[in-house]
Amino acid sequence: MRVRMAPSPTGPLHLGTARTSLYNFLTARHTGGTYVLRIEDTDAARSTVEFERDIIDNLHWLGISWDEGPQVAGGDDVGSHAPYRQSGRMDRYAEEAHRLLESGRAYRCWCTHEELEAVRREQEAAKEPPRYNRRCLNPTDAERVAFEADDRSPVIRFQVEAEKIRFDDVIRGEVEFDNALLGDFVIVRNDGVPLYHFVVVVDDEAMEITHVIRGEDHLSNTPKHIALIRALGYREPRFGHIPLILNADRSKMSKRKSQTAMTAYREEGYLPEAMVNFMAFLGWSPGTEEEIFTLAELTDRFEIEKVHKGGAVFDRDRLDHLNGVYLRAMTDEQLALRLRPWVPDAVRDDDLRHIVPIVKERLVRLADITGLAAFLWEPDAVVSSWYGPELLHPKKGGPAEARAALEGARGMLGELDDADFSAEVIEQRARAAAEAIGAKAGDFFSPIRVAVTGRTISPPLFDSLELLGRERSLARLEIALEKLGEVPA
Repeated sequence: MRVRMAPSPTGPLHLGTARTSLYNFLTARHTGGTYVLRIEDTDAARSTVEFERDIIDNLHWLGISWDEGPQVAGGDDVGSHAPYRQSGRMDRYAEEAHRLLESGRAYRCWCTHEELEAVRREQEAAKEPPRYNRRCLNPTDAERVAFEADDRSPVIRFQVEAEKIRFDDVIRGEVEFDNALLGDFVIVRNDGVPLYHFVVVVDDEAMEITHVIRGEDHLSNTPKHIALIRALGYREPRFGHIPLILNADRSKMSKRKSQTAMTAYREEGYLPEAMVNFMAFLGWSPGTEEEIFTLAELTDRFEIEKVHKGGAVFDRDRLDHLNGVYLRAMTDEQLALRLRPWVPDAVRDDDLRHIVPIVKERLVRLADITGLAAFLWEPDAVVSSWYGPELLHPKKGGPAEARAALEGARGMLGELDDADFSAEVIEQRARAAAEAIGAKAGDFFSPIRVAVTGRTISPPLFDSLELLGRERSLARLEIALEKLGEVPA
């Protein structure tokens, strides 16, 4: 089995392409086949090495590897079917287009855009399906001379035969299209650039692709591709069309309207392991209640024939859940390494390892470390800017109760030396201090939490105080007391 992934470097790697790439990868590895990466860069105006880099780097980040094709953006090809960039295969396309012209299965068309639009409007008015009227199929010599005198550059159209196209889709079973409804489509533009439907067929044959696994949005393209395959005398690969990815409202997920770029998920702090696990379930399931699978386990279990036909709903909550499971399964050392890019360089590795245990249970994405723990490395003045004096008030109380709690905490913490400044000791003393003034623990702790973390919700308070240290904790309590002075008692 030989499968391929053929992204266009005209934009970043998005979720749909990444999932298709994953399904091709899993299929190749499960069957012992070969996975080919081909870069479809015939659109020279929009194709860039930066987008190629984004695609290749993100596939590597996901752990998806391939056997043939470029391994780095702009780099050399690996494999015996090179070149793997379409821009390097233009001579081959020209040869095959010429062969179709010679056989009579393709012809030159000189019709202008305005002429084609006029035909389309006529067909629309007559309630006929829009398709080319074959005006240029058999032009007279006089017409040819007139076209050339008018300085028209022809496109090349493929002549579609009026036949039923049937194929056995790996996922959907038998599918049938009536090619009589298609019309003759353009395969080479008037500037000589070959178009997608043509080049993809030529490339699949040249690279000996046996299975074409792609998105459902390509299903309607398949009859065109099969017609070209048969006209060129190629071997016909098996086709498999995986379901679309849908929004929660079951509308089609759009690259323009939805967050789909893989780089965006990376920047939010989703793990590659979680992304792979999540994407695998967008159209496939193991048939059990299991939900956590490594890439190796997916390779063992995945079968392309068991992919669902119906659309796969993108569930952000499920992705968050899976990411959290993977985060919490890591050792503190492993998680600290993953968190490093999200934490300022000024925070020492040893300090970061001490921070991990108090945030681990609350982390959903790696980027959450900033919201959870920034109070530990930001200056006191910055943290105090995050809240106003009213936020220091406990739920059942006002400035007087807040002041009592903060003064009690200041006295209690001030009595501790650095050796006793541990979460366990701080909690014991804090509870005793609350009891001494007749305050409920929650009402006593609330102003302290806001004073030292700048937030009403934070990692465990006493662990936070321990990590912050005696001197900085006392300094923040003083700032909070000064803020309370701004509000009449």
